[in-house]
Amino acid sequence: MAIYDYRAKDQEGLPAAGAVVAPSENVAYNILRDKNLYVISLRLRARSQITESLLNYFNRVKEKEVVFFSRQLSVMISAGVPLVKALKTIVKQTQNMNFKVIISDIADEVEGGAKLSASLGKYPSVYTNFFTQMVRSAETTGKLDEILLYLADQTEKDYDLKGKVKGALIYPTFILTALVLVGAAMMIFVVPQLIAVLTAGGGELPVSTKMLIFVSNFLQNYWWSIILFIAIIVVIMRFVTRSEQGQLFIDRFKIHMPLFGKIFQSTYIVRFSRSLSTLLVSGVPLGQGLDIVADVVGNIVYHDLVRETITEVQSGNSITTVFLRSKDVPLMLTQMMSVGEQSGRLDQILAKVGEFYARDLENSLNNLVTLIEPVIMIIMGAAVGLLVSAIMLPIYNLSSAI
Repeated sequence: MAIYDYRAKDQEGLPAAGAVVAPSENVAYNILRDKNLYVISLRLRARSQITESLLNYFNRVKEKEVVFFSRQLSVMISAGVPLVKALKTIVKQTQNMNFKVIISDIADEVEGGAKLSASLGKYPSVYTNFFTQMVRSAETTGKLDEILLYLADQTEKDYDLKGKVKGALIYPTFILTALVLVGAAMMIFVVPQLIAVLTAGGGELPVSTKMLIFVSNFLQNYWWSIILFIAIIVVIMRFVTRSEQGQLFIDRFKIHMPLFGKIFQSTYIVRFSRSLSTLLVSGVPLGQGLDIVADVVGNIVYHDLVRETITEVQSGNSITTVFLRSKDVPLMLTQMMSVGEQSGRLDQILAKVGEFYARDLENSLNNLVTLIEPVIMIIMGAAVGLLVSAIMLPIYNLSSAI
């Protein structure tokens, strides 16, 4: 998206000036024209990369908005409303200015003779390759309303799945973060005030008190080293994730890490199964479907496995050939895919596999939350107990000596 500064006149001939956000100059003209403005000049505004990133972040299109778009368009098409008119109607009902501009541009493209799938493909950050390919197949079969409704359901399922995973991780992350911040505040501001009291007796201090004083002094005098350490870790992680081997290592670690590995693995399998099933139902060839799913799954380990599978399928081999050799793919998925391939019902089998792993993922998330809650309580109890003992023991020893 770009920012264009304009000078114009309204219907009464009065001057008007301002800025408009649009993907191209033509779209900017159309937006101003819809506001009944006669454009005198339109100039692209130069802006920094930081401004660009912030603008894109705050104007990003959310998945829920794409779901709403798909449902609205499906209903209007099934009711016999022409595609261009339906798109322009959705533009008026859309609140997100960025999304409004995108849909308006798509409507203009379609009105000019372009296919809907080609117009959607201009915005990969909003409409995924999977979404675009599904619409392309619907244009061939003439079932655009059904496919859009199906896409809305699938996108909503993916959104709910991500929400459940994030929701399961928010609670422990919030509690642990609060614990660290409160502990650090006490070490920096409270404990130093008590050190004089703790050391007043002159006797031997307990180990817990010595540890407390050491941590407090370190945070007071070397707090900058912690910030520096975190900054170094962030830079290293950014460097690692930008390299193919580094990202491969991280993605492999995700599916094998203790406690969370099963959750990540189930998430990727659900994406793979649902996406490939949906594409096959829509009439997309298996090889092309695998090519699309490789980018949808979101993990390099499975991306590479799917890419190898494409080669095997093109050579006339089974779709399960590569999966059988990999330890990163559950045996159940491979066996079910083999049954589906032999029976000619691979799309239906994959749909059932996706449902099974979605339920398994939900159970794993519930179990994780149930397990994490007592673990956090134990950690908090241990931290509070250590803090209390470190403060109270010297005071008790001092009072006993008196």
